[in-house]
Amino acid sequence: MKPRHQRMALIVGGLAILGLVATLVLNAFQSNLVFFFSPTQVAAGEAPRGKSFRIGGMVKEGSLQRQPDGVTLRFVVTDTDRDMTVAYKGILPDLFREGKGVVAQGRLAEDGVFAATEVLAKHDENYMPPEAAKAVSDAHERAASHKAAAEATARTLKP
Repeated sequence: MKPRHQRMALIVGGLAILGLVATLVLNAFQSNLVFFFSPTQVAAGEAPRGKSFRIGGMVKEGSLQRQPDGVTLRFVVTDTDRDMTVAYKGILPDLFREGKGVVAQGRLAEDGVFAATEVLAKHDENYMPPEAAKAVSDAHERAASHKAAAEATARTLKP
């Protein structure tokens, strides 16, 4: 083989290996990509069906229900606008509490319950995951605008 053909074979072989590595890296990235949704977004149908995603917000007070086996439980995650029931089998983080921020990863079941495979809790008194904090603040803003519109309508209807 001539040196010119050897160089060409090395270049083609190198490009093939580079393409294979890029494909493997992008495939690994795609399979590990997990998006965050608030309960309001899930209720609006923005969450993917049949794929893993994260849901976050506050654990609703009084919603934690433990099953007799001690490791299966249900609780409600809220962004103060909408609620989503979460089913989880496993040991909860020590910092998991009702009324505190939480992010759960899993899939939406056919019955509308979020089947969590992992539950993450806040790590100190002032922390809430940024996505959950944004979802809660967005819900508060929507509620405030609805309230202001209702008050303006009530003022215009008064005799």
